[in-house]
Amino acid sequence: MGKTIDEALNNAVESLRQWAEIASARGKVIPEPRSPDAIRADAQFAEDFATGATLGNVTLVRKLGRTVKANLSLDSGILAEIDATAGRLGISRSAMVEKLAEERLPAFA
Repeated sequence: MGKTIDEALNNAVESLRQWAEIASARGKVIPEPRSPDAIRADAQFAEDFATGATLGNVTLVRKLGRTVKANLSLDSGILAEIDATAGRLGISRSAMVEKLAEERLPAFA
């Protein structure tokens, strides 16, 4: 829910993440994402679309509880700002990059 579509989509990101965590903990299978065309073609949603439903993309960004080493190449100025910001927050460079990705990836859905 939300007062605007953008607010509703932002709320949906967190709701989807929480649902996925609970479903996984209960042994449920998280369904694979479907394209907008596949959803529109699904008879289960025909009435919704016929009465004005809107379809939006929501990215599921899950924390799986295991770290993976990644070798990234970044512009030296961007890396310096990541390090400075991480230092101000008292977190590592890796934690800073993870935080940035977690917060911004849904915007690219």
